Amino acid sequence: MDIDLNGQHAFAYTGGKLFDRTLPCVVFIHGAQNDHSVWSLQSRWFSHHGFSVLAVDLPGHGRSSGEPLPSIEAIADWIALLLEKVGAGETAPVSLVGHSMGSLAALECAARHPARIGRIALLGTAVPMPVSAALLTAARNDEATAIDMINEWSHSPRASLGGNAVPGMWLLGASRRLMQRQKPGVLHNDLAACNAYTHGLDAAAMIACPALIVSGTHDLMTPPKATSKLATTLRDVRRVSLPGAGHSMMAEQPDAVLDALRGFIP
Repeated sequence: MDIDLNGQHAFAYTGGKLFDRTLPCVVFIHGAQNDHSVWSLQSRWFSHHGFSVLAVDLPGHGRSSGEPLPSIEAIADWIALLLEKVGAGETAPVSLVGHSMGSLAALECAARHPARIGRIALLGTAVPMPVSAALLTAARNDEATAIDMINEWSHSPRASLGGNAVPGMWLLGASRRLMQRQKPGVLHNDLAACNAYTHGLDAAAMIACPALIVSGTHDLMTPPKATSKLATTLRDVRRVSLPGAGHSMMAEQPDAVLDALRGFIP
């Protein structure tokens, strides 16, 4: 789905169905240096089971034009603008599903625009989400090294040996190629935005809608323990733990991620 937002081209994958503003809408928000394709299974399932789906490419990512947005707050407002443009949330509140950086955007969007958001699912999240100085420096000066660092830390030991749900596909290779497709400078921008977002707990305290936190037990990027303060701050929260999953949980355990979302989004 191609959308014009203030003169910039935005792309959102709709799961193989035409977008219908009268249906309940699920918006999928990817993480740093990724695009809509990380949600392939989940977005298609919801689009074929009574929902309208928008798996977005954030500005400067994937098929969306423009420069990457410099802050989590800017991403949150961009999501709200997109919803207004397509008419999502007019007949039923929207469900936001975000991974990593996208989870921070979902959290902030729900706090800033509560009238349109009915529930949020936060996958591979941490609040705050600090990024090491070594990774930030590598992302700015040696992007290939930064991608390798993230790829290693984002996958569980099992994923490093194989384990793709699609026979013959290599999880680490697919993840590396996805990150390599993004434009130069996007990775450092995204990591810096995550690192600078310091008021996530304040946003969480403002949110009244139901929230889901999905964590992988082998996630080194956003360890499950990093969600403890967030879980106690949110008013209505459910937690799901995926045994053996790393940060790249949608690739490592796509069915388990889908099951968690199906159990949360009515």
